[in-house]
Amino acid sequence: MRIATFNVNGINARLPRLLEWLDEAKPDVACLQELKAEGDKFPQSAIEDAGYGVVWHGQKGFNGVAVLARGQLPVERRRGLPGDPEDVQSRYIEAEVDGVVVASIYLPNGNPQPGPKFDYKLDWMRRLQIHAHELLAEERPVVLAGDYNVIPTDLDTFSVSAMASDALMQPESRAAFRTLIHQGWTDAIRARHPEPARMYSFWDYQAGAWARDAGFRIDHLLLSPQAADRLVDANIDKHVRGREKASDHAPAWVELR
Repeated sequence: MRIATFNVNGINARLPRLLEWLDEAKPDVACLQELKAEGDKFPQSAIEDAGYGVVWHGQKGFNGVAVLARGQLPVERRRGLPGDPEDVQSRYIEAEVDGVVVASIYLPNGNPQPGPKFDYKLDWMRRLQIHAHELLAEERPVVLAGDYNVIPTDLDTFSVSAMASDALMQPESRAAFRTLIHQGWTDAIRARHPEPARMYSFWDYQAGAWARDAGFRIDHLLLSPQAADRLVDANIDKHVRGREKASDHAPAWVELR
């Protein structure tokens, strides 16, 4: 069972690249982020024509998350991260596919920091920690997949100095990510490609970042112990980022028995 995560950076703008990747990679489950679409603006028919059932949580102009399943409709479990009824941003959707619980996550960026956007990021991560702990208590295979907007270690960025003041690499952001890991979650990419391997999932459109391989790893797949026991492989489809009119992210994936 291959489960992937892909920040598409506007599903309508990148639809040809998304459909191309789905046809080539054929993930059993695909978690998408940054849809930038809601209601009838979401290309449901195109995704279904590609052989995927889909549930999504959209928002006009920004945010938005989805879970796709090949040949079936994902069973939606939760829409929105619990813990703050006033938070209306579409950043979390959770579904079940063939006995595996999968969440698509688009964690807040947090810039500029310090400030209210960074405070929102840290609060969102605290809520995620609480919900993730509840998911672990179910003792089921769970995959928390998405754009976490966190660079976990210095080896996950092309330049520590360039990112030093960025919200993605602040000590508080990293500590919150470590708290998740210490609950019992496995970082699938690092489990298969341990440090000092440098692996990136995002390259900015600016300053020739792609050509210089000036990227960082912010797209993660965290596995519950029951999912980690079934881990076969994990990787990042870096080549997808180099295509014409590509997203600034590359898909990352995990394969489970």
